[in-house]
Amino acid sequence: MIKKILIANRGEIAVRIIRTCKLIGISTVAVYSTCDKEALHVQYADQAVCIGAPLAKDSYLNMHNLIQAACNTGCDAIHPGFGFLSENADFARLVEACGLIFIGPNPQIIEKMGNKTKARELMIKAGVKVVNGSKVILNVEEGIKQAKEIGYPVMIKASNGGGGRGMRIVRDEADFAINFVSAKSEAMACFGNDDVYIEKFIEDPKHIEVQIMADNFGHVYHLYERDCSFQRRNQKMIEEAPCFMLDPKVKEAVIADAIKACKYVGYNSVGTVEFLVDKNHEHYFMEMNTRIQVEHPVSEMITGIDLIKYQIKIAENQPLILDQSKIIANGHALECRINAEDIKKDFAPTCGKIKFVNFPGGRDVRIETAIYNGYTIVPYYDSMILKLITYGQTRLECIKKMRIALEELIIDGIESNVEFHYLALHHKKFIDGTYTTGFVQDFIEELKDSGNII
Repeated sequence: MIKKILIANRGEIAVRIIRTCKLIGISTVAVYSTCDKEALHVQYADQAVCIGAPLAKDSYLNMHNLIQAACNTGCDAIHPGFGFLSENADFARLVEACGLIFIGPNPQIIEKMGNKTKARELMIKAGVKVVNGSKVILNVEEGIKQAKEIGYPVMIKASNGGGGRGMRIVRDEADFAINFVSAKSEAMACFGNDDVYIEKFIEDPKHIEVQIMADNFGHVYHLYERDCSFQRRNQKMIEEAPCFMLDPKVKEAVIADAIKACKYVGYNSVGTVEFLVDKNHEHYFMEMNTRIQVEHPVSEMITGIDLIKYQIKIAENQPLILDQSKIIANGHALECRINAEDIKKDFAPTCGKIKFVNFPGGRDVRIETAIYNGYTIVPYYDSMILKLITYGQTRLECIKKMRIALEELIIDGIESNVEFHYLALHHKKFIDGTYTTGFVQDFIEELKDSGNII
């Protein structure tokens, strides 16, 4: 049994993991960079170790320092959270080689599913439908040839990508070369690998993902689906569970394919299988995230299951003896990602000291954050500072509770996207659930035309 966990992350996900560990009686060790000394996760954990300078490469991505901190503090396991090293197969191998438990799937699965071109090939073999695409493209000429065969518009995507990074939409041949170079450059900067491939770009789909739990004994369970279509430049902003507008037959097929995918690759942790659903209700495998997701709370809210708790159980090699028919999706949940960013300056990240913060209350309001009065947001990491989650018996009730929560949320001292979320939740397309991945950009243009906040 795991008795002590080092959390190789920061911010709200580190705080969230610590809470579950306290609940189940596991000690925690936080790590922090020199600029995160006063961070909330450092104060919440049982112990804390400084692992380097502010830049992520010197601290939260420094494998040697993380392993050393775990060994020096007598940890049994390392939880990577999301982002940073959570889907780095080399880190998972190093953790295991040092006699520690990596709280996530085995490194081979991370490697297979983390590389998007390999994952596509595996899904084709598994009988899961994928978007028409290519293998790794080596040069512009080869890319242009493949794009012609696939048919414009196409999406250039980083093979080792995620989180919307290393992706470019190309609508005609004239724009291919510049986008190819740009995608490769961003892929190298974000993932240390500039391999890219091409997929047919599906216009305005629904982005649907299925939450999965799978143990080492062949048991695979789902916690239903989430709608993650509210996104800007492939970055998710609002997620909800379940998907309000998904046809029941499509929902059943998507969940079945997610389970099929997990069983085929032998997945053994808590993870997510993501799909695109087009206007004709056809669904296509997009990618698999082999770690806990930012938006996992909405699945927890409708099922009552603590995903971090089960993630730890799986890492302890415990079988999950559950009855899928008793995992019921009750009600509706929404999550708004609150970012420190200036929406008037094209959503540019901001930083600075929070002079005053007021968190909303209510029985069905959940807040996951690491900010507090007087906390200073530094410029080195992701701009997300808070996740605001609401629950309701119906979707409309949930939306109304989110509006109230956003009204009560005050973050003074920095710019944030709170008002943007508030306005979006009053838009007809959001209220009726018909919005797709192209909605946010259209909404931004509406706000610009009206002169409202942007």
